[in-house]
Amino acid sequence: MLNARVLINKSSIYLPLHYGHPPQYLLARMKRLAFSISKIFIAEHGTAEFLKRLADPLWFQSFGCVLGFDWHSSGLTTVVTGVLQHSIDLQNHGILISGGKGKKSSLPKNEIPKLAQSVNLNGKRGSDLLYASKMAAKVDNGAVQDGYNLYHHVIFFNEHGHWTVVQQGMNTGFKMARRYHWSSDNIHNSFLNVPHSGIICDRTHENVLDLTSTASIETQKTSIDLVRGNPQNLINTVKKLELQKSISLDDWISNNTDGWEKIAITGDYKMPRHLNWKVINKVYDIQPVNYEELISIDGVGPSLIRALSLISMLIYGSQASWKDPVRYSFAHGGKDGVPFPVDRRTYDKSIMFLKDAIEGGEISSGEKKMALKKLFTHLNAILPAYSD
Repeated sequence: MLNARVLINKSSIYLPLHYGHPPQYLLARMKRLAFSISKIFIAEHGTAEFLKRLADPLWFQSFGCVLGFDWHSSGLTTVVTGVLQHSIDLQNHGILISGGKGKKSSLPKNEIPKLAQSVNLNGKRGSDLLYASKMAAKVDNGAVQDGYNLYHHVIFFNEHGHWTVVQQGMNTGFKMARRYHWSSDNIHNSFLNVPHSGIICDRTHENVLDLTSTASIETQKTSIDLVRGNPQNLINTVKKLELQKSISLDDWISNNTDGWEKIAITGDYKMPRHLNWKVINKVYDIQPVNYEELISIDGVGPSLIRALSLISMLIYGSQASWKDPVRYSFAHGGKDGVPFPVDRRTYDKSIMFLKDAIEGGEISSGEKKMALKKLFTHLNAILPAYSD
């Protein structure tokens, strides 16, 4: 699990699912390095900049490699965030952390209010942190339907309310992981408007419903209209469509050739077999004013989101994005110019942050040399992929 190897596929990183645990001697070393590097970095650049770097997939990956973990392992996410939880604290670093893997991913719901209160983030500022944690999870589980189910969620924040969320999902069919990065700096008015600071994975998939894309605004608006109207009309519409062909709505969408073929839906992307009409009635009573409020309602999950989207497109011709939003690094671009050309100056600056922190860290000279060696080994493997 610890043999460093870089596998890059166009604008993405190879993250196969790995199991097991790193040895204790390595974990102890990683904790020492994480404590020291983070402390120096924050002393030089501040907590807000540290959070911003954690929200950059490439920097996060580089940091994990410096600590001693594999480039391509899905375990890098869970181990690095776990190491940080045991290494950095409010007193030495000015950072608070909540969450984790599996059952621990739900801890922020109860921990954030207590942690926020400890740094006087009361009232709206405290509730904003709780909302950010909730919405990041709901968006990546429901509004981005890419086949990766979340099993890891961690939120980092400082005393000023700046935050970063790092979460990871798994696709058991492909045995691959996908990591999602969020930053408070990236949220401009909405959690449903291209909100990620980066999404990292080894591959892109067909028929990924991305309702965070600007191309999905029409479907967002139509979905709101559907749930704000009489719920019985929505029920009747679904039943009418199913009876029209006397087959399932899935087959109706997949096989219909009466002018609907322009809609990018195939049999690989299924309409939910059952809709929870109690939730529909609940949403109708609430009358959400926008799509974000709809997504935030308890009980509104992937099935209902998908159903509303497909009906919006099928009945009203609303457009939505079916393009996989995965990208190698939002901050630095991809080697083939997707989503935009590499900003080498920004890339170099990001890595220099790590180099300076290592050199200034309160660790032994041997550990410094080893960390710097890992950093530059990592760079030598990455940089050829960015050459013209």
